[in-house]
Amino acid sequence: MSKLNLSVAGLLAGLLVSVAAFAQALPDLGGKTVVVVTENAYPPLQFVDPKTNQPIGWEYDAMAEIAKRLNFKVEYQNLSWDAMIPAVSEGQYQIGMTGITIKDDRKEKVDFSDPYMRSEMFMLVRGDESRFSDAKSFGEFEGGLVGAQAGTTPFYVAVYDVLDGNEANPRIKLFETFGATVQALKSGDVDLVLTDGTAGKGYVDASNGGLKLVGDPLGTEDFGFIFPKGSDLVAPVNAAIAAMKADGTIEALNKKWFLDYKMGQ
Repeated sequence: MSKLNLSVAGLLAGLLVSVAAFAQALPDLGGKTVVVVTENAYPPLQFVDPKTNQPIGWEYDAMAEIAKRLNFKVEYQNLSWDAMIPAVSEGQYQIGMTGITIKDDRKEKVDFSDPYMRSEMFMLVRGDESRFSDAKSFGEFEGGLVGAQAGTTPFYVAVYDVLDGNEANPRIKLFETFGATVQALKSGDVDLVLTDGTAGKGYVDASNGGLKLVGDPLGTEDFGFIFPKGSDLVAPVNAAIAAMKADGTIEALNKKWFLDYKMGQ
C-alpha cells in the first residue's frame, strides 16, 4: 500500500473513531417514553401514506433515529397546527414536529432544537397557470387568492412579501391544514399556495403536471423541533442532531425523502 493510501486510510479511520466516540458520548435517556405531537399534513416531512394509511416522512425517520441514539421510546399524537405550539407550551406534549420554522416570537412560548433543515419559500400554482409568474405579478393580479394556515410562515410570507401587509386581506383564504390548501389549489378555489421548496417539490412530483413552482425563492427558514420551555430534552436532541449531521444521516434522509421518494407511487 502506498504512503498516500496509508494516509487516506488513516484519515478515514480517524474520522470513524471520532464519529463513534461522538455517538458513544450521547446521553442515555433510559428507555423512557417521550410523547411527540405532529400534524401529518406536510409532505415529505410527515404525512399519511395513501397506500398504507400509515404516517411516514422525513421527520418520522429522523425522530426514530434520535430515539434510537438517545434510548427513548416515542409515543405519537396527532394535533392541528394552530393548537400545537400552545399545547406544547403548556406541557401537554414533550416534543412537537411539523416543519416548524424557528422564529423569535415562537421562542417566547416554546424552546427550539437546533435547526435540522434549512428551506426556502416558493410559490406553488396549478400546472397551467399563466396569469402570473412571480410575487410581483401575483400582487398585481386582481382577485387572485392565496390559500394559507393562519400563523404559519407561508401565511406571513403571503401577507408581507406577496400582498400589501394587511393580515386581514380578503385575498387570503384560511384553511386548517397545509394539505387542505393544496387541495383548494388543485380544485381552483385558490390560485396560489406558499410552501418551502422541499414540500413543494414533493407535491409537484406527485401531480403529473398538475402543479408547478414559479418565481424566485421568497426567503429562507430554519426548521426545528419544539419543546416546553426549560425542557431537559433539548440538549440531548441537539446532541443527536449534531451527530446525525456529522455522520451523514441527515444527508441520507434528505436524499431519501426529497430526491428518491415519489409521492403517490
